[in-house]
Amino acid sequence: MEFVEECVMQVKAGEVNKYVHIVETFQVPIYRYCSRMLGNRQEAEDAVQDILVKAYEKIDKYNPTGSFSSWLYKIAHYHCLNLLRKRSIQRKFQSWFHQETITESAEQTMTNRLFGEPLASAITALSADERSLLILRVLEEKSFAEIGEISGKSTEAVKKKYGRLKLKLQKLMEQKEGAGYAKSQSYTSR
Repeated sequence: MEFVEECVMQVKAGEVNKYVHIVETFQVPIYRYCSRMLGNRQEAEDAVQDILVKAYEKIDKYNPTGSFSSWLYKIAHYHCLNLLRKRSIQRKFQSWFHQETITESAEQTMTNRLFGEPLASAITALSADERSLLILRVLEEKSFAEIGEISGKSTEAVKKKYGRLKLKLQKLMEQKEGAGYAKSQSYTSR
């Protein structure tokens, strides 16, 4: 990561061609994060472009006291939250006019198959902030300190929230499994 920090300082000094190294380093991890947050490949691709452009435009505001990676993930975090809020508002608005069901994206279908119905259902029941915390900690393997830097919270607050999130996820999965078990029992008792 020392190389990245060096590239950032060079870009800040006016060597804009060095930004290509930053893009090459972070394009795939930021895409993974966005894809998991948004559940849609095309939206994730668009988000990555927007995030990298936004980071370039605001690179002079980056303070090297924290890691560039955390700073970039913070931009991605808020960008995805904004997209999810907009999507939620659009769906509510569309539901007033259309009573059609919204079909799952390919990513949502794959998540359901890979992680099983109870876990996939439980994850979709989480808020966007909770899902982001789970993705950053488990899938992106970020430390609690990095997640705190990304989300603007203290390390201790992130640890506590993660502990509560694990319990919530476990309860949600138990509820989903219990509902599935009860449903299967009603079919077998007929």
